[in-house]
Amino acid sequence: MSSAKKTTSRKVADPMQVETATKQQPQQARAQDTFELILDTAGRLLDEVGLERLSTNLVCRRAGLSPPALYRYFPNKYAILRELGDRLMALQDQAVLDWIAEGGLETKSLEEEVASNVRLQERVNDITRQFPGNIFVLRALRAIPILREVRLASSDMVAERIADAMKAQGHPASRERLIASARLTTELAYSAMEMVLEEPHRDARQICTDVSKMIATHYRQLRD
Repeated sequence: MSSAKKTTSRKVADPMQVETATKQQPQQARAQDTFELILDTAGRLLDEVGLERLSTNLVCRRAGLSPPALYRYFPNKYAILRELGDRLMALQDQAVLDWIAEGGLETKSLEEEVASNVRLQERVNDITRQFPGNIFVLRALRAIPILREVRLASSDMVAERIADAMKAQGHPASRERLIASARLTTELAYSAMEMVLEEPHRDARQICTDVSKMIATHYRQLRD
């Protein structure tokens, strides 16, 4: 009889195949309360334990819920992170769209452009700062492949709206060039926002001013 030990293979789930869609949207008031409790608890736990240590079991314990109550809506922690990411992106996107509608792009000098961009940057920073789990949600959207589409879809939509608004005002650059620039400047603004959130000892106003100067100068150079 062979003494060789049998080995068992452990199937590892492909991270790209993990389901991130919400199973169902709550219809009853009580179900809506449970849904919001899960998201609020997860956001606050992110601030406490970070992205890696967040788990559905931890959320259940902190929220006082049974696992089936959570899994009714979210199949895993990535689905929770996606819902949080969708909500944060929607809030940020609306701030940009409101800024455009309020005339944020209608400036006559470099100084006015910088000041307008500072207002937008600070508005988005404040929205993000008040969002539970803020920096960790941003990290998840950047670092986890199955969640990146949330951030990219947001960036694409905002870039197109900015480009269309600029073309409507007579900017000479092509729409395609303006979309590419809007994507680039959005990434720059995100980097500045992460710096403000991750390093609160730094001068947030100065960071916003510096990045706004870079953005305003870039669009002016496109006119040449």
